[in-house]
Amino acid sequence: MQYLDFDKFKAINAAEFRTTQPYPWINPQGLLTDEGYQRLLNNMPDVSLFEKKFGYERIAGQKPHDRYSLEYAPGTPVPEPWKEFIAELCGDSYRNNLAKLFGARKINLRFHWHYTPNGCSVSPHTDSVREHGSQLFYFNPEGNWDPAWGGDTLVLDDGGQLKFETAPTLDDFSNEVSASSIGNYSLIFERTRHSWHAVREISCPEDRLRRVFIVVANPENIYRTVRDRVMRKKVHRF
Repeated sequence: MQYLDFDKFKAINAAEFRTTQPYPWINPQGLLTDEGYQRLLNNMPDVSLFEKKFGYERIAGQKPHDRYSLEYAPGTPVPEPWKEFIAELCGDSYRNNLAKLFGARKINLRFHWHYTPNGCSVSPHTDSVREHGSQLFYFNPEGNWDPAWGGDTLVLDDGGQLKFETAPTLDDFSNEVSASSIGNYSLIFERTRHSWHAVREISCPEDRLRRVFIVVANPENIYRTVRDRVMRKKVHRF
């Protein structure tokens, strides 16, 4: 079966995307087929597979991004629909069109899931300078997630003033836009020196988690394999 709606994905205008302010971003609905979205939603990786990431120091004193995290590598025991979806994303059609949006010639992809529990947040930050950009797929469906609980990604406008090696609060930004995250939505954004984004503190029942699957686009030669990157992170933490 097909998970990504390639017609909708290819219809995204790269020129319009790259001139969007305050940095290139788009929050489309329905980039996954209805059947594909439901199949993935019904087979989310179990949280027991995830690593607890709580209290880790971040650059320049930014507050920790507390969450459960699972990095994908060949052999990761996730349900079969997710293996099928990732194989689809690794194909030339998706990779080449995502590279076009980011103005890159070729890219490597890595994949991970983040599950965020009650009381946790994502402080304002830009992503690693080693990245072209990311696509986030949200997996909290309507009727299962109350908008009052939060969970939307905030696209933040610093007016081009803040250095990415700083730790601003949400009050330091001149404007914010909330990207929709309930149902079959995704968020694509290019990493720039001012691509600030955040998530306000989650306020959900203890048995719920904000769930997102993230595709990260790296320059082609930055890591030889996803497994190399996972090992680098483990060595760094050790």
